[in-house]
Amino acid sequence: MIELIPAIDIIDGKCVRLTKGDYAQKTVYNDNPADVARELEALGFKRLHVVDLDGAKQKHIVNERVLSDITAATRLTVDFGGGIKSDADIEKAFGHGAAMVTVGSVAVTEKELFCSWLQRYGADRIILGADVRAGKVSINGWKEDSDNDLLPFLAYYVERGVKHVLCTEISKDGTLSGPATDLYKEVLAAYPSLHLIASGGVSCNDDIVELQREGIPAVVFGKAYYEGRIRLDELRRQLAQQTADAQ
Repeated sequence: MIELIPAIDIIDGKCVRLTKGDYAQKTVYNDNPADVARELEALGFKRLHVVDLDGAKQKHIVNERVLSDITAATRLTVDFGGGIKSDADIEKAFGHGAAMVTVGSVAVTEKELFCSWLQRYGADRIILGADVRAGKVSINGWKEDSDNDLLPFLAYYVERGVKHVLCTEISKDGTLSGPATDLYKEVLAAYPSLHLIASGGVSCNDDIVELQREGIPAVVFGKAYYEGRIRLDELRRQLAQQTADAQ
């Protein structure tokens, strides 16, 4: 069954969502992310994707205290990203309770550093963040586009042992317009062994059911959940039925 991963994005210590990564298009959903994390755990989620949007913008971790609050308040497996640019940043993330980290910009700008983290911490704790706009990998809170095409970028790191990839189609993120399913299918066709986490555009149960039907291993969602578009009990029944039908 597809892995369901809710997201908490943080600005000024609050739980927010952006539209297409635009900091000017911000919606605040809760002033206390740890309360949101507790609610998600109570609903049966096991994993959480936490993004320090201030950190992504400022190029160093900013909201480590929020990470500590979440990991102290729950037993969720927390994947943390945003602003991880140095050894000090990644040590801070793990030191404040993250079980895994998502790293994107450094994988573009400092390949040797990223590979050193992969070796030091292991491929099960390092998620390669591949945020895509018009086919190019974007960096630094999606404010800059690199010259890296997605598939060659992934190939470089798959050859070096990357197992987990979080792929966000930026034009879809926060828009509730449906996920970039064809993009994810293309990635898995090229690298079928990846644990690919789809991100961006999820609007309802049917979007997640479609991703599972296409064999996508995991999905991150935020806005659709916070705006009541995901009916969780029904979703779990749908996914279980689809799994049973496929066997």
